[in-house]
Amino acid sequence: MEPYRTDRGQLVRWDRRSLYSFGAGDLGGYADKYDLVIYDHPFVGDVAANGWLLDLNAFLTEADRAFFVRDEVGASWRSYCYGGGIWALPIDTAAQTSARREDLLAENGWDVPQTLAGVVDLANKARGRGLYIGWPAVPTDLMCTLVSVAASVGGRPGREGDCFLAPRDATETIARLAELAQVAHPASKDWNPIRCLDHMSAEDDVVYVPYLFNYVNYSTPGLGRRISFGAVPRVNADRPAHTILGGAGIGISSKATDAKAAFEYAMYLCSPAFQAGEYVLHGGQPGSRTAWTSEAANALTGNFFRDCLPVLDAAYLRPTHPGFVPFFHAAALRLAAVIHDEASVPDFVDWLNRRYAEVVASGLPAVG
Repeated sequence: MEPYRTDRGQLVRWDRRSLYSFGAGDLGGYADKYDLVIYDHPFVGDVAANGWLLDLNAFLTEADRAFFVRDEVGASWRSYCYGGGIWALPIDTAAQTSARREDLLAENGWDVPQTLAGVVDLANKARGRGLYIGWPAVPTDLMCTLVSVAASVGGRPGREGDCFLAPRDATETIARLAELAQVAHPASKDWNPIRCLDHMSAEDDVVYVPYLFNYVNYSTPGLGRRISFGAVPRVNADRPAHTILGGAGIGISSKATDAKAAFEYAMYLCSPAFQAGEYVLHGGQPGSRTAWTSEAANALTGNFFRDCLPVLDAAYLRPTHPGFVPFFHAAALRLAAVIHDEASVPDFVDWLNRRYAEVVASGLPAVG
């Protein structure tokens, strides 16, 4: 990307990496090469254990910390705190939300479903008119939805000792996912959120998606067919819905050539003025609550931030201890075999909890 010169004369050059690399890649390799790294919060345990990034406690004042607590969206600030250290600043916040084409729903006289049963009912009605519900159901997004649905039935994935998910909650959750897979668009198993949203904004056959990570770009008026984001359906009518927290933090490499300058630039990028201004103007999805509640930011984005903020505030924070990321991705591949290839549910649930117990016990990075 083109270099950028800060007000202090520092030259900053950004490089891109893939979505897969962001979620599952070699973070240590990037920290060896770059002064600043944007990464996904489940890595923080491995970051702390391996010393890839600096603990920002050395730079943050008490006033800074108090500000980030006040300006937090959901658990976005807390998600980068681990073992007494602070391993990134929240630059971006996301969660699984629903997505809908309001024009298609209105044309057909359909309401937004409030429960998963209502989603299935909508899917069946839509099929009769050559329309569908969509759902990103590649392995990683299947596993993310498992966490969302499990949290919504009262489970606490990864936060019940060395058991990832109680067998009863796991079995109920998997049954819900299998039901969605049966009624979703045929291409869903090949879609991640971006592919799903690209299809939804270019074609006119997907009216609603119950779970996917939200992207402000698709809500901004004038950029293709507009998609609205908001609350997800309740799994059980008497329980509130929760979805998995996403987002991104910006950390400083332990090998940074000028750590103080890198920190000052990271603080500038995470400041409310920049987050609610230039960051939103250029399609960013801020980590600052000030930006999410900004009238100007909401006017620009079709009220994306206002509509999604309650979902993010209720979002579920997955574990962040060492070894969680490789465990999660190994589990995702096995879950995909269950949902798409009819692999054994009991065998998967047994593996899920047995492997998670091993990861918790070892505190070391896990392999499949």
